[in-house]
Amino acid sequence: MVRPDRRAELAAGLATVRARIADACADAGRDDSEVTMIAVTKTYPAGDVVALAELGVTEVGENRDQEAAGKAAEVAAAGVTARWHFVGQLQRNKCRSVVRYADVVQSVDSVRLAGALDAAAATGRDRPLDALVQVSIDGDPARGGALPDSADPDRGLGAVAAAVADAGALRLSGLMAVAPLGWEPERAFARLAEVTRWFRDVHPEANMLSAGMSGDLEIAIRYGATHVRVGSALLGMRPTLR
Repeated sequence: MVRPDRRAELAAGLATVRARIADACADAGRDDSEVTMIAVTKTYPAGDVVALAELGVTEVGENRDQEAAGKAAEVAAAGVTARWHFVGQLQRNKCRSVVRYADVVQSVDSVRLAGALDAAAATGRDRPLDALVQVSIDGDPARGGALPDSADPDRGLGAVAAAVADAGALRLSGLMAVAPLGWEPERAFARLAEVTRWFRDVHPEANMLSAGMSGDLEIAIRYGATHVRVGSALLGMRPTLR
């Protein structure tokens, strides 16, 4: 059971974020129905997910399997149906767990990971798993994300996208990216828009673009984001990670 004051906090945060999205869409000449908010609930309790569902928010993001698996089970036990997005870096040995509860994995960034996820999904679920290829905007191979303009057979964006598209238990749904540290969001999302145009020429059916968070969602929407991942602006200051 969520305390009434906590429910009121969530409702207020939700109203503010929805208004920001609506204003950003209006400024960009887009309909706000084109943008979906994903509530990133890492470190927050399952009760918050249940309360958000009661407020109409059922797209939920998590980035650590250790936390997400138990939380998803707790939410389901409460009789709430949520659409779970795994948005964090994914280790291949966690794929079997993640495919049991996730509806979308947003962080596929290598051919090897695509293969492991496909194998896990083929035996661990009864429907295809939506998968996004995470893009490295700055092209730094030391960070997460598939590499645009690269022929690397494991990390090149073209190779990763093809591996997901060819996987029998996965459905290539689009791209995801995070603005790199040290980059202005304007520069980052302009670069992402260039990559997205190329990607959609090759994979026109994969039109989801997950970009933008609490601090930069307006700029991401201006550059075509279809999904924004919102944590602190919706749920308040994040508890300290353990």
